[in-house]
Amino acid sequence: MLQPPFTLCIMTDETTLERARSLFPCTQQPRLYLDHASTGPLSTRVLGAMNDYLRHRSEGVLDTFALDIPVAAECRSLLATLLNAESPERIAFQGSTSDGINVLAGGLTWKTGDSVLVGSMEFPANIYPYLNLTARGVTVDFLESPDGRVTAELIEHGITAHTRVVALSAVQFLSGYRADLAAIGDMCRRKGIIFAVDGIQAVGAIRIDVQGMKIDFLAAGGQKWLLSPHGSGFIYVTEEIQSRIKQATLGWLSVAEPFKFFPANQPLAKSARRYEGGSLNWPSLWGMRASLATLQEFGPAWIESHILSITGQLMDGLRTLEGITLWTPDSPSERAGIVTVLPAPRVSVKLVFDRLRAEGITISLREGKLRYSPHFYNSSSDMRRVVALTAKALL
Repeated sequence: MLQPPFTLCIMTDETTLERARSLFPCTQQPRLYLDHASTGPLSTRVLGAMNDYLRHRSEGVLDTFALDIPVAAECRSLLATLLNAESPERIAFQGSTSDGINVLAGGLTWKTGDSVLVGSMEFPANIYPYLNLTARGVTVDFLESPDGRVTAELIEHGITAHTRVVALSAVQFLSGYRADLAAIGDMCRRKGIIFAVDGIQAVGAIRIDVQGMKIDFLAAGGQKWLLSPHGSGFIYVTEEIQSRIKQATLGWLSVAEPFKFFPANQPLAKSARRYEGGSLNWPSLWGMRASLATLQEFGPAWIESHILSITGQLMDGLRTLEGITLWTPDSPSERAGIVTVLPAPRVSVKLVFDRLRAEGITISLREGKLRYSPHFYNSSSDMRRVVALTAKALL
């Protein structure tokens, strides 16, 4: 029998994990980083890509048209694949989630009496762009959800004849509740309501299928679960919703042929690129290309499965600690990468947080609660270690 001219290497979870950890210098330190819901660390690949860009700029040899434009094109393609978008033309770069949401909020034609339906526990980035519309006669209707759980049933109950947009986080930033986007998207589509998703706590951690979930508009920053630099935000917008947005701002890159400078009377670009306006944040995009390629290499399905596995282990460990109340849902279908707990009333949460920080554990203190958020390169031993140190900090 002829032998193949290569050695077949079957990757296991353990070898995959070790390969992932080798890309993040923070795993080689005594510290333990579990705060990706705030900011993700940069891999050696991202750092290398950004250094390459800066070195070229420093040496004066960077050909913008030859090098930068393909970087943007590859980022669009990688994002389109990650989201299952119709094409890369449905992706536009933005500086942040807030910038992206403002494209929709500021661009739709609103009438007095129109309303936007949002959860009462949404992160402010998904509230203020819509509150800014009150001067135009728009009402923001808040769905009361003290635990951050916004279900399809709750949304359906809150919809009125005036609801134009349902604005929702894919994953709630505090409790970590993962919304049933498919059910909500289907309902909004049937009712002719725009479904706008804040994806920053989901994209990169769990799989998002914008077509399957009938998402009309999605905005996200890349600095959290996408492990990209700050300033690498983006939006996804369907062609139909794009046709309904009257842009509040325009720039030279918004037009069909931006390098045809005169006369300045061109139509807008047919793609979502029309929302980018001016020069892009190239250092961040060079880094983003490296981070997106890395996530694609390891596979969104494996990443989601691993995150759900270790967060489940973390929850099992934390719930054994005296006085701890879990704020994150148990069901894997209702959670992602965030695990939030509330210690007993007698315990100073700030003191527990400070004790963990003194031990080199990086998590977040949010609204009087401890929020843990591991990523795909974190391990089971990391979870055991943080549970043990949390138990010690609670004493």
